[in-house]
Amino acid sequence: MRVLVTSTSGAGHFNPLVPFVDALARRGEDVLLVVPPALAAAAVATGQPVRIGGTPPADELAAIWDRVPAASPEKAAYLVNREIFGRLDTAAMLPAVGDACRKWRPDLVLREPCEYASAIAAERLRIPHAQAAISLAGIEAPVLATHGASALLVYGAGIAAAIHASPYVTRFPASLDPSPFPDTRRFRESVVGPRSLLPDWWDGDDAPLVYVTFGSVTGGMPIAAAAYGAALEAVAGLRARVLLTVGHRTDVPSLGALPGNVHVEAWVPQADVLGDAAAVACHGGSGTTFGALSAGVPLVMVPLFADQPVNAKCVAAAGAGLIVEPDPGASVVDKIGPGHARLIRAAIESVLADASYRRAAGRVADEMRDLPGIDDVIGGLAGHRSGQIPSSR
Repeated sequence: MRVLVTSTSGAGHFNPLVPFVDALARRGEDVLLVVPPALAAAAVATGQPVRIGGTPPADELAAIWDRVPAASPEKAAYLVNREIFGRLDTAAMLPAVGDACRKWRPDLVLREPCEYASAIAAERLRIPHAQAAISLAGIEAPVLATHGASALLVYGAGIAAAIHASPYVTRFPASLDPSPFPDTRRFRESVVGPRSLLPDWWDGDDAPLVYVTFGSVTGGMPIAAAAYGAALEAVAGLRARVLLTVGHRTDVPSLGALPGNVHVEAWVPQADVLGDAAAVACHGGSGTTFGALSAGVPLVMVPLFADQPVNAKCVAAAGAGLIVEPDPGASVVDKIGPGHARLIRAAIESVLADASYRRAAGRVADEMRDLPGIDDVIGGLAGHRSGQIPSSR
């Protein structure tokens, strides 16, 4: 079986696809990845063939991103989901994925939900396609029905409906994420090989480990300084070893003097951290949230943008974590202020002291482990038939 795998930029979009790429390789299937230039290194690291797609004009993309921090949550969602993912990214990637579909002729296209170009190309050529969730289905389905559908009309009236009907493969359990997609297939990820132990950055200290991260995107946004400043103030002097990851777009020396219990890295493999963590403090991004829950680790969430507020509410409703609520009417750049450090610290202390949060996270982890393995869902995906929209566009 030939499988074409596609993604937009961003580690949080690409990483959920990697377990599928690995599983397909174990099965001996042929895999081709088509990704934008920003993901070239990550795609090559999978060991599979890679073609580099297009990227939107830098000035046009920057002009939209510059509007996001000061926008209301609703306007920010429109700018990111419709204008960037739906319009700019789709137009930029369509030539490369269309060429790959025509010349390589995959049996299946596997895409993340924000990468629309490959679904368009697959529909034109009647190639089965499926989407691997990066977030909650309860978020991704409404985005497709509104921002996605309006942006994709130029490519054909049936695109959004065909995507909605395609297999939707998700790691999230039903208790957290009842799915509006009619063909939802849930799975657990296969773990291959042992995790690596963290270096002893704390000189033999055996205090509980608290992992703090705001993901790979925040470091490049105007909110970064306030977010990291509040986090460092919150954990200073806490009876815990603290690992803070800031991504590759943050200048670590700019963070200033670090508390003695804190170590900072640009990036650390999540599996290596979660095996030891007693708690995770994060923005509620899907990758971090899912990873923590699958390891049975409770969370403290400070949601900033995108799907994070909904993710945080689901975790809190399950009893597996606490939310530090920002001002609901604040723009993204104003989400974290000077008063948040005290609230974040109190939430971390509560999650560490109250075992009910870890027990709740453990129940979610058990539900995830009971799902079918990723290899079990792959074989049935190619049997899906596309909506076969006209290929005139």
